[in-house]
Amino acid sequence: MLNSFERLLLVRGVPIFKELRDDFLVRLASIMEERSYSVKEPILIEGQEGRSMYVICKGSVRVHNGSRDLTFCKRGDFFGEMSLFDSEPRSASVTAIEPCECLVLTQQQLYEAVDETPGIALNLIKILSGRVREMNREIKAREQEIRLLKGEPITQIR
Repeated sequence: MLNSFERLLLVRGVPIFKELRDDFLVRLASIMEERSYSVKEPILIEGQEGRSMYVICKGSVRVHNGSRDLTFCKRGDFFGEMSLFDSEPRSASVTAIEPCECLVLTQQQLYEAVDETPGIALNLIKILSGRVREMNREIKAREQEIRLLKGEPITQIR
């Protein structure tokens, strides 16, 4: 369990919160629920409804679609943030790969933060956009690898 100072340091290190004042971060960090997960325990399940994001306090997780790994996250990383905006089903599963502790931010808590500091919404948009761009780069690279393996010419994808 984290003390209030450790919570503040962890939350302050999350890029989407960099525009928030320390007094608000203290309040936000204090109301975020702390949850623990054991090895191989699912944290999020693809397809389920979600309205919260997670910040890893301890341990690490794998983000995956079925058996296909998408990425790995460790202390200070966050995941699940898309559901804060669209309330759509989770697009991936997240499973603890070692004992894990997370702080959980709900949609309502985020909306209150955005009301106080609209800049947090811009930070989230930048981060989500960056993740989409990175996934697009990875898809293009994989498509080119497949074309090379098949002996097809490589063309510029725009």
